[in-house]
Amino acid sequence: MSNTPQPVVCDGAYLTLHYRLASQDGTEIVTTFNDNPATLQLGSGQLAPFLEQRLLGLPEGAHQTFDLLPDEAFGPRNPSLVQRVTRATLAENSQFGVEYAIGDVVEFNAPNGGRFAGVLREFSGDDTVFDFNHPLAGQSLKFEVRIIGIL
Repeated sequence: MSNTPQPVVCDGAYLTLHYRLASQDGTEIVTTFNDNPATLQLGSGQLAPFLEQRLLGLPEGAHQTFDLLPDEAFGPRNPSLVQRVTRATLAENSQFGVEYAIGDVVEFNAPNGGRFAGVLREFSGDDTVFDFNHPLAGQSLKFEVRIIGIL
């Protein structure tokens, strides 16, 4: 019998795992449990930082479920992120001829050269209303994980 310590999840570790993110009522948002497990490196941006934090210190073989409040997940909804956007600005950020419908996600150019996305909520004359909150902002979530292997 070996006295080799059981590996635990640490910063930079390579992991093979199954994970599920679901709403509090159990509606799955993303899961790997029905398919192949995920392989990723902690800290590389493949999982949201708040999910990675829950993995730190877990031993190989662990199977746990975490309840995450909105402040521990994608944050609270921010009413100031619901904004009017002119149809002209929408056209500048669209491919020619694209028609949008309520509920569509549209990417916009950020002043710093990046991109950000918003959900189209309404058309109003020459304006539109977009919600730039993360779609899961304000929601409590369940995060289930089973650590298969740690390198």
